Amino acid sequence: MDESIGSVGYRDVPSDAGGGAARGWWDLNAQDYLADHGRFLGPADFCWCPEGLRERDAGLLGEVRGRRVLEVGAGAAQCSRWLASQGASTVATDVSGGMLAAGAALNRATGIRVPLVQADARRLPFADDGFDAVFTSFGAIPFVPDADAVHREAARVLRPGGSWTFSVTHPLRWAFPDDPSEHGLTAHRSYFDRRPYVESGTSGAVTYAEYHRTIGDHVREVVAAGLEIVDVVEPEWPADNDEVWGGWGPVRGAYLPGTAIFRTRLPVR
Repeated sequence: MDESIGSVGYRDVPSDAGGGAARGWWDLNAQDYLADHGRFLGPADFCWCPEGLRERDAGLLGEVRGRRVLEVGAGAAQCSRWLASQGASTVATDVSGGMLAAGAALNRATGIRVPLVQADARRLPFADDGFDAVFTSFGAIPFVPDADAVHREAARVLRPGGSWTFSVTHPLRWAFPDDPSEHGLTAHRSYFDRRPYVESGTSGAVTYAEYHRTIGDHVREVVAAGLEIVDVVEPEWPADNDEVWGGWGPVRGAYLPGTAIFRTRLPVR
């Protein structure tokens, strides 16, 4: 990275600094992230979460063949590539050029060429009512202070009756240390402490920020965007998954939920 980490912790930061940090962080860390997790994610597979829930098994988007689908916060677009293999017409966006460059390499390697667009999920470069489904797997929402803008944009580009589905860190997890061992099973912070987790460089500039929202926060933001909640999925940790991914792993996964997946739809007026 360009500068060493100067400080880490939970604290308030200006919205523009926190919300703008994701692009640079993912540009710098794209290759390391894929080296660590690329095998688990696969080059053209749709994984919703570290628990390993796959769209081929869960079917959270429903029938995708012949449908126009948008992925925001797509990273290297592994999910969109799988959807394309199932007959969907997909477009993948991400704010990070580094992640999209990795996505272009995977397009070439797999022969599945998903269109890749660099865009902030809060300001999508697409016309209204253009997609049957919009989704993100751990993208965009955790890294911006104004996730309500992401929901509004998803609703704007959806056709009436279309779905917006997103997975995030389960809000309960923010009360516990980010530790996959037994030490991560004791709450040490208030669930209601909404200060973001922030890393700053030695110059004081924010280099990474991740934002906490309660279950109620997510619900209110979705409803305010004019969407209806269809379901909230909390995947259990499967016995055959021994992957350790940051604070996720089989020890803590046996006791605490790690992921929440919100399924919503735009009503037909």
